[in-house]
This record gives sequence, C-alpha cells and structure tokens, in this order.
Amino acid sequence: MKTKKNISILSIDYGAGGTERVISLLLQHLVNDYNVTLVLFYNYIDYEIPDGVELEILSSSMSRENTLFRKAKDTLAVTFKYHRLIRRKKIDVSLAFLALPNIINGIMAMWNKDLRTIISERCYPSIMYKANISSRLLANYMFPYFYSKNDHLFSNSIHINKDLKDHFNVNMPMSVIYNPISVDENLRKLPEEIVTTKIFRFINVGSLYHAKNQMMIIKTLPLLEKNNFQFEHAGVGEMESEIRKSLKELEVEEQVTFLGKISHVRQALIKNDCFVLSSRTEGFPNVVLEAMSVGLPVIATNCMSGPLELLNDNEPVNIKDGEFVQCKYGILINVDDTIALAKALTYLKAHPVVRQKYSLAGFERAKRNDLKIIYNQVTELIEG
Repeated sequence: MKTKKNISILSIDYGAGGTERVISLLLQHLVNDYNVTLVLFYNYIDYEIPDGVELEILSSSMSRENTLFRKAKDTLAVTFKYHRLIRRKKIDVSLAFLALPNIINGIMAMWNKDLRTIISERCYPSIMYKANISSRLLANYMFPYFYSKNDHLFSNSIHINKDLKDHFNVNMPMSVIYNPISVDENLRKLPEEIVTTKIFRFINVGSLYHAKNQMMIIKTLPLLEKNNFQFEHAGVGEMESEIRKSLKELEVEEQVTFLGKISHVRQALIKNDCFVLSSRTEGFPNVVLEAMSVGLPVIATNCMSGPLELLNDNEPVNIKDGEFVQCKYGILINVDDTIALAKALTYLKAHPVVRQKYSLAGFERAKRNDLKIIYNQVTELIEG
C-alpha cells in the first residue's frame, strides 16, 4: 500500500474570504489522499475543517490590526515556528496561499532542500499591493527573490501570472488553476422560473471595503426607477457606516437591505434576479462563480482580474463609457460606471428572455470549474 504524503496548507487565517473558501473545498478531498495539516497564522476560523485534518495555529498574538513593527516581529516568529513544524511533522509538500505565506514558503524551500514548495497568488498584484507602503515594499522587494525560491506558483488568472512576470520580476514555473465550485443541479434557479416582475431584486456579496466598491452600486440607485429595484448586500466590513450615510444622503435607504454575515450564500443568491460585482480589483471572484452555479445572471465590472475570463472566456471586449457589453455568460461594464450599471439592470429587468439565456449559459460555464476537475489539477502539482 502506498504511503500517504504529509502536506501542509499555510494561510493567514480561515475566515470567510475567497481564498479560504477555496482551501475549504480542496481540504474535503485532500484529506482522503494525504496526511493534511492546516497551518494558520492566527486563530480566525469561519469554515468547517474536515475530520482528519490537523490544525496548527502559529501565533496567538498576531493580528491584522497590529503595527508594522509588531507584524514584522510576529512574522519572524511564525517563520521559525513553521520551520520547526515542517521538521517535526516530516512535511513532504508545503502549499501556501497569499503573499506573506508565499514568502515564508520560499524561506522554507531554502531551509529544507527535500521539501516541495508550491505557492498560490490570489490577487492582481499591481493594484492590490499598492494600497500602502508595507504592501508595496513586500511586493517590490520580496516577491522577486522569495517567490522564485519555490518549486511552482499557481494563480487563478492568466493576468495575475503575467503581472508577476512583467512588473515584479517573478521568474519561475507558473500555471493557472481556476477556483473550484461544487455544482448542484438541485440548487439552482431554473430558466423557466425567470419571468417579468414588478420589483427587480439584485444582490452583491462581499466585504464592505474599498476594493469591492459597493459604493458604485449605492450611487447607481438614484438612477433607477425607485419603486422597481431592490438591492441586497451580504457581508460586513469597514465601510458599512460610510455606505449607510450615503444611502441616507441619497434618500435610497428603503431600496437597500443589509443581510450581514451569512452562511448560506447560495440560498440568498437564488432569491434574487441578478448578481452585481462592483469591484475595482479581484483575483478571481468566487461569488461570480457561485452566482453562475445557481443560474443567476451576472453583471460585473471588467476589473483585473477574473470577470473577463469567467464571462467571456478571456476574449477582449471594448466597453464604451456609459454602456454595457453582452458577453457569452454575462454582462460586463467598466469600473465605476454607474450609468452603465443602471442601463444594464434596467435592460435585464425588461428582458426576462435574456436573463433566461444567461441563467442557462452561466450554469453550464460554472460546471467547467467543478471541484473534481480543479482538485485533479492541484494534485498534479502536489505530486510534481
């Protein structure tokens, strides 16, 4: 009988984010084929950890709210602790997600010559890591050296890989493995259920912060017929008070429902007529894939990266200001174009046949990211 390899999954936390969602899906299968240890910087857990997966927390004090100096000190301690864990558990393959774990994985590769190290970049670097000085320093000076020490990098977008090569001098074997989804034929909005309705309900799911840009949706509401559109948002975040203030100023409070943090995202999606992604930047928007997997038509900003790949097989489109483009699997608009969003929502409301088309097309597109298919691609990397 073949001995199972010992693998570790290194991540900052296991909270309700897109990267963590991907890890949670992969763990369901990895635990059957490997001895798996989930290693987190700190104890922040939202998703279920499958039976058989060991959990290790590297720091009880590390926090996203700490100062830069404290974070640097904590990171150094975490690095040595992870090194000892690799030796103690005789880890064969270390798989890391996101920038700081990826850098630490590069250090592990230098310190453990027999260790196979794989890293995964989940954001579009040129946009995501320019937010503050520490992020810029990390990307510009650490990526070229430490990323390239690893055996392989996979991201969830061809645009991410190109950006890493062109702007961060990351030279190493790279591939693209898109985010997985569990497609359930019994949990979807059927095309025949899509009909003309007086009130058109649309939803956005995600943390309320600058990159997700829900303020774009709020600014669109006054451009819509007030009694005919209703917006729902699922999630929490640092911009909630600012958004609520804007709703009051624009006098559109009655058109918005805040669901807060929810565990059953798909059930919330199905109750709506359309999903709207308003982001300024993404890696690969999981929630767009989830919306498509339940047959919900999608309107998305053509941000870097992910929407073009998901909604038009990465075939370029020319989107004029104030207009939308009907793609293969959904509708694309420019970032921050409230006029285009208002037009797209009004169009979908008036044309249920188009929504039926996108419901079916999106569901079929989501099947290409089925968990079993994506899992096989990940195991090929693990096995080398």
